[in-house]
Amino acid sequence: MNYQESREYIDRITREIPSVLGLDHMRELMKRLGNPQDDLKYVHVAGTNGKGSVIAFLYSALSGAGYRIGRYVSPTLYSYRGRMEVAGSRISRESFAAYITQVAEAIIAMTKDGYPHPTAFEIETAVAFLFFRDEKCDLVLLEVGMGGNLDATNIIKNTLLAVLVSISMDHMSFLGNTLSQIAEKKAGIIKDHCHVVTAMQKPEAMQVIEKVCAEHHAECTVADASQIQVFQESCLGQTIRYDGEDYEIPLAGVYQKENAVVALNALKVLNELGFATTAEQRKEGLQNAHWNGRFTVICKKPLFVVDGAHNPAAADMMAASIEHYFKGKRLIYIMGVFADKDYRSVIQKTAHFADQILTIQTPDNVRALPAEKLAETVREYNPNVQAMPSIQAAVEKAFAIAGEQDVIIAFGSLSFIGEMTDIVEKQHQ
Repeated sequence: MNYQESREYIDRITREIPSVLGLDHMRELMKRLGNPQDDLKYVHVAGTNGKGSVIAFLYSALSGAGYRIGRYVSPTLYSYRGRMEVAGSRISRESFAAYITQVAEAIIAMTKDGYPHPTAFEIETAVAFLFFRDEKCDLVLLEVGMGGNLDATNIIKNTLLAVLVSISMDHMSFLGNTLSQIAEKKAGIIKDHCHVVTAMQKPEAMQVIEKVCAEHHAECTVADASQIQVFQESCLGQTIRYDGEDYEIPLAGVYQKENAVVALNALKVLNELGFATTAEQRKEGLQNAHWNGRFTVICKKPLFVVDGAHNPAAADMMAASIEHYFKGKRLIYIMGVFADKDYRSVIQKTAHFADQILTIQTPDNVRALPAEKLAETVREYNPNVQAMPSIQAAVEKAFAIAGEQDVIIAFGSLSFIGEMTDIVEKQHQ
């Protein structure tokens, strides 16, 4: 397969093979590929909100310290191939196509032997393991796709450090209806005798994590964000003091302070595990971290912010950031969501801030909620809503009604934020 064919193959599998949680198919696939995942060491990251940001901080700091670091994240906003990269370079088109061809051949043999067909995420994860092994990574930062215990990434054995970011209610149809049930699934990435760093969790989640750590004889560090002092902050970034050191963080959003503290505690543990960083490398790592689409400013006049607030906890964080940075400002929203998310809660928590709301349907995704249906639900909480036919039309309308002092916020699914950023940048070059 060439690159175009390999992408079409993944798209077809996405449409035809539903998501499943379980490791049996993945184990069989990886066995047929020679179990490349067993040749690597990992920092495995699970939780509801903050996984990508914590990985961005770690990737920047550890790469800056000279380690050859692999990073696996999803979804990505601007480049499909950006979900797997090593030392700042994403996988090449040629390599991706070659690995997909190799994996597809293994799958043909699997299905002939009566095994079920792996999902698109399982295939992508298999490609990532092959890529990271061939690139001889010192350490791989691995983001869980969904949950933890039954996620395709959890086939790994060599977890040096399991990181649990903030856990809240999400993917309930897969993970459970209580915080304890969800926390138990996410804590499933904890392996015997590995180290664990967790954000400060709600009590019912914390109890589960402590119990799982005890069962696995895993040493647990709690990253306590209440110890932070904030010196300067705006929607363009913030300066904090933690554990006697000052850090500049280019990521805005009130929640990024907590993510930074989780990352700093993870770096402290990694120091003891042979991946040493100096205080200066940690400072530079946080300062140089990039993670777009999380309360990110993409235009300054008027201020245009994109944020991946797609579940109730992320909506709470976005609401807190709005209160913090934009009190008294006139806000215009562009909103698009997936139908399988708790979008009513997201609307309930955010709609009252907005003067105008424009809804869109996220393009090219079977999970997308139609713009009209989203507008109907929004109307229950804010009457000033209009369904738009496309992202382009929504952006044009938002700029047309926004004054220089107003703020446009686009949020919901991360899947449309890359396209929206491209449109905004073309209009305001």
